[in-house]
Amino acid sequence: MRRIGAGLICALLLSRGLLAQTPSDAFQPVATMKQLMLDVIYPASNSILLTVNRRGPAGEQDWAEIRRSAMTLAESTNLLIMRNRTAAWIADARMLADVGTKAYKAAEARDSAALSALAEPLDRSCTTCHRQFRPGVFPPER
Repeated sequence: MRRIGAGLICALLLSRGLLAQTPSDAFQPVATMKQLMLDVIYPASNSILLTVNRRGPAGEQDWAEIRRSAMTLAESTNLLIMRNRTAAWIADARMLADVGTKAYKAAEARDSAALSALAEPLDRSCTTCHRQFRPGVFPPER
């Protein structure tokens, strides 16, 4: 009986160890970085910024849209750093994840003031990255 129990424990630990060691490179991106930015990240960030700058969330439908957009921004960071990016790229992506997470929490709490306070950090997370990695669009600050 002890032998069976020990065998089951070993099998469980081995299977968990193998699952934990699955390399992230096993996942291959489907979209290009440009497609990801244009079709996923830009619409999500734009949705939040437009809602905040126009009138603020007015009802449940607006708050649901903010939650979806904020979650999209926060989770998109995983896609942005998927392929062993540079340290600067990862730092910029983390800024986006941070603001997306805060926006999600603000939407969950229906906290208009907290959401409004995130408009500038959201814009900054985008322009910081673009200045560094898209200098033709956002020239470096002088």
